[in-house]
Amino acid sequence: MTYDEYLALEELSDVRHEFLDGQMRALPDGTIESASLRASLLSLLVPQLRKQCRVYTFVRVRTDSGLATYPGVAAICGPSIRHVEDNDAITNPELIVEVLRPGTEEYNRGERFEHYKTCASLREYVLVALSDRAIELWTRDNDNRWTSTVVRDGEVAELAIGARLDVRELYEAAEEPKA
Repeated sequence: MTYDEYLALEELSDVRHEFLDGQMRALPDGTIESASLRASLLSLLVPQLRKQCRVYTFVRVRTDSGLATYPGVAAICGPSIRHVEDNDAITNPELIVEVLRPGTEEYNRGERFEHYKTCASLREYVLVALSDRAIELWTRDNDNRWTSTVVRDGEVAELAIGARLDVRELYEAAEEPKA
C-alpha cells in the first residue's frame, strides 16, 4: 500500500490506523480509564503551555523512520511542521505522552519509542501507567542520549518543555466521582 492509499482509507475510516513500510494497522480502542487520563493530561498541560505551545490529542505524527501514528498527547512549541506528503501529519513534536494499557505497553515502550526517537524535535516521551500512580519520563539531552526518571504519587515531574505534572493531581482528576 502506498502512503496516498493509506491517507485515502484513513479519511473514510472511523478507526485510526498506523502506517509503516506499506502496511496499515488498526490502533486499538481505548478504555474509559485511558481516555480519562488523557483528558486529565490535557487539563493540566494546556493551561501551563498555552502561551508557548499547542497541545494535541490524537494528532497524526509522521516520524523520520516513516511511521505515521497517533500518540495520546503531543505538544509542539512554535510553528508546526507538516509532512511533505501529508498536511495533516506533524513532524516536529517536542513532547509525546502515551497512556500505557496492557495491550499496548510493550509496543509503546519498545518499537513505537524507537520510531519516536527519530523525530529530532522530540525532547520528552512520557509514559503514564494505567495500573499504578506513576509516570515514566524519558528526556533527551543535548548529546542525543535518553535518560529516564520514574515519578510516583506525591511527586511532581518537571518537564523540560516548561510544564509540571503532579502525579497525584493527574490521577485524582481522572478518577470517577464517588457516588
